[in-house]
Amino acid sequence: MVLKTALKPRWIAGLLFALLVSTVFVLLSQWQFGRSTENEKAPDTSLETPKPLSEVLKPGSFFPSTASDQMVTLKGHYDPARQVLIKDRLLQGGSGFWVVTAFAVDGAPKLAGTKSTATTWIPVARGWVADPGKAPRAPEGEIALTGRLVASEAPTVTHQVPEQTYANLSVAELINVWDVSSYQGFVGASQELQNGQNVGAQDNGDLRALNLKAVPDENGVNWLNIFYAVEWVVFAGFALFIWWRLVKDDYQRQLEDAEDAAVFAQANDERASGEQQETTMNHRSKE
Repeated sequence: MVLKTALKPRWIAGLLFALLVSTVFVLLSQWQFGRSTENEKAPDTSLETPKPLSEVLKPGSFFPSTASDQMVTLKGHYDPARQVLIKDRLLQGGSGFWVVTAFAVDGAPKLAGTKSTATTWIPVARGWVADPGKAPRAPEGEIALTGRLVASEAPTVTHQVPEQTYANLSVAELINVWDVSSYQGFVGASQELQNGQNVGAQDNGDLRALNLKAVPDENGVNWLNIFYAVEWVVFAGFALFIWWRLVKDDYQRQLEDAEDAAVFAQANDERASGEQQETTMNHRSKE
């Protein structure tokens, strides 16, 4: 039996070695799988230190990746007439709306072009409301604003939404709706001060704070590492297969040796029998 062959001391030692090799390969596979999912890096802590908007982003220019999620400060005023809602926004498990208002940035450069406005604006997501009917009017007057700078979202695919409500916060779309010159990004407000008083979102009011966080860098799944991980698993199985194949070959050789020995013994028996018959016949012929 193959099992009897496998229980030979040398094959037991071979099995232990194969298991050791397989274990190493499996550990290497786990390491490669771990590498493939290490696709998130901790956000840069420098993003949490507020910087003047003018130092981070220029109006009308391409939104650089280095500006994404940066906390910024700016001064200016809202235009309550330029306010929209962004639907399907989650906050603490509830679905509601972002309240987004146009904010005129003090000291912002005027954009070139015949259609540019004298004032440069930026959309500000002031907070979240569960009921669109309870979206408050933006405060008037000078505001000192602190918030997180975020890249524009893609334009709305469908307009089958209530008036002044949009599926995405697209700066390009709002520029056309509001007819203003704007930065290519928006600010998620974290603090709105007017004469030293907080006039922004309150957690105990209808307008609740967004508390936007910096998003970790995502590099996606590393498929090359996954391929290597699968390879190591295959190698682990192959090590055990090689051991089993060697045991089976040893068993097969034993069977072949036994068959050869049986054939050889039968041939010797037949030859001995033939010689005996020949001797007997010769003895009779002499008589």
